Amino acid sequence: MFDLELTEEQQLVRDTVASFAQNEIRPVARDSDESGSIPQSVIDQSFELGLIHSALPEAQGGYGEQRSAVTGAIVAEELAWGDASIAMHLLAPRLVAYPVADAGTTEQRERILPRFAKGFHAATAAVVEPRFDFDTTHFETRATRENGSYVLNGHKCFVPLAEDSDLVLVLAQEGDTQAGFLVERDAEGLAILEREKNMGFKPLTTNEITLENVKVGAEARLGGDDGFDVSRMLDLARVGLASLAVGLARGAYEFAREYAKERTAFGVPIAQKQAIAFILADMAIEVDASRLLTWEAAAKLDKGEDASREAYVAKRYAANAALKIADNAVQVLGGHGYIRDFPVELWFRNARAFTSFEGMTLV
Repeated sequence: MFDLELTEEQQLVRDTVASFAQNEIRPVARDSDESGSIPQSVIDQSFELGLIHSALPEAQGGYGEQRSAVTGAIVAEELAWGDASIAMHLLAPRLVAYPVADAGTTEQRERILPRFAKGFHAATAAVVEPRFDFDTTHFETRATRENGSYVLNGHKCFVPLAEDSDLVLVLAQEGDTQAGFLVERDAEGLAILEREKNMGFKPLTTNEITLENVKVGAEARLGGDDGFDVSRMLDLARVGLASLAVGLARGAYEFAREYAKERTAFGVPIAQKQAIAFILADMAIEVDASRLLTWEAAAKLDKGEDASREAYVAKRYAANAALKIADNAVQVLGGHGYIRDFPVELWFRNARAFTSFEGMTLV
């Protein structure tokens, strides 16, 4: 069992991020989707929320606040209510900052974490591989130990912020184990290919990257000889993606609900029609169910327990629910749902991505 009552601090965080999402993110979501870019002002303002550096050690310029997966899930949901693609952009640097803070050597923490304390700093992780049988328990990207260094070879896709990042955490297979390597952008053999042309998440830049005999020193291995818990990182990532899906789904449901209250047919709001009312009720149930599964997984992670099953179930359920809810929102709006004057078609395109995404954000 886990407590569903938010602490005062969590409620304050939720209210603050919700206000930012409503006042800063939602108004620019459509233009960002059309242009494929996010206003720099929104990115700069997000830093003031402490989305990254608040949970980093004070010694490296952070606030030293205790990190909570449940609080992270709350933050991700509220940001995604504004826009899921902008939310993922703003949270992407966690993919490097948090693993380094959790498992990095003293040298890695001192070298890398201060980068995130002075303003929004782009950094990313390369997890997904472009093959139909991609398996997070066994990467095709390889790391081979040679004369005290490592040589990396592989191909990754769906790497967020790759174009702007100066550091990439590459997850690779090292013999029978999984490991992470901190690769600088200018490393010889690291190539960032052209921006991917995705159906949704258009403001978010994602790229394929290739690694051809990329040689890095032993100090680039995250955690040094001790390594780091790749499985836990992926669990945190799945909870993050589930939270984003919940935020998108909630936004679509709320918009469809208010539309149905105002749109009239035969003299009454369509929300009073049984068919529409049942659709809206199902949407509300799916939003709450997705959130509960997500918080359950996050609560187990906060306790230090194995949450692999819960994180996987939450991510799968929330991804499917978001697509279903966004599709129902289009149905509720009828013809209006298909045109760009209304945001539900945007949410539908974005929702479709969650079944493909993996390891692209953290809580």
